[in-house]
Amino acid sequence: MSTQSIYYLKPVTLHLPPGIPESPSRQRRHTLPASEFRCLTPEDAAGVFEIEREAFISVSGICPLNLDEVRHFLTLCPELSLGWFVEGRLVAFIIGSLWDKERLTQESLTLHRPGGRTAHLHVLAVHRTFRQQGKGSILLWRYLHHLGGQPAVRRAVLMCEDPLVPFYERFGFHPVGPCNVTVGSLAFTELQCSLWGHTSLRRNSDC
Repeated sequence: MSTQSIYYLKPVTLHLPPGIPESPSRQRRHTLPASEFRCLTPEDAAGVFEIEREAFISVSGICPLNLDEVRHFLTLCPELSLGWFVEGRLVAFIIGSLWDKERLTQESLTLHRPGGRTAHLHVLAVHRTFRQQGKGSILLWRYLHHLGGQPAVRRAVLMCEDPLVPFYERFGFHPVGPCNVTVGSLAFTELQCSLWGHTSLRRNSDC
């Protein structure tokens, strides 16, 4: 379930889709980096859940992942997560896990399948004070390139409500039909994206 609201040794120019602003490239002279992307750890779980709870509860009343599930995925598969930190503060994140079936099922909400070839994006959220700045777009683009650097991962899949489908289509996702998963009264569209087009832009992962 997602809302609209690593790095690899050789420098490579990353070209974002039209209309998506570039991420900050200059760092201030400061103890902490002005802008840093890295995989998340279980120690980040509380901050992740705080952003997620505000982003989703205010809209749908339901969080994709509870705090224990956040810790669960960040323990089992931290390499499938990505956080954006600005001067040490988490401002946006994505959490994913591996899945081993063609389509998502109710089990996919809580399971990580280590032998799977599909990255299931559970949640993308941006802190409320950083929304409407293009950060969700930048983070998702970088995340897909991060996944493209993992040879075992062949595609990405997610589920979202219909109004968000055009957002994900900009990144190569295409709808495959109504999702088999429901949460309460909410219904979703399932989208998939091949990662073959993202494998050419690799950088050395910091995770």
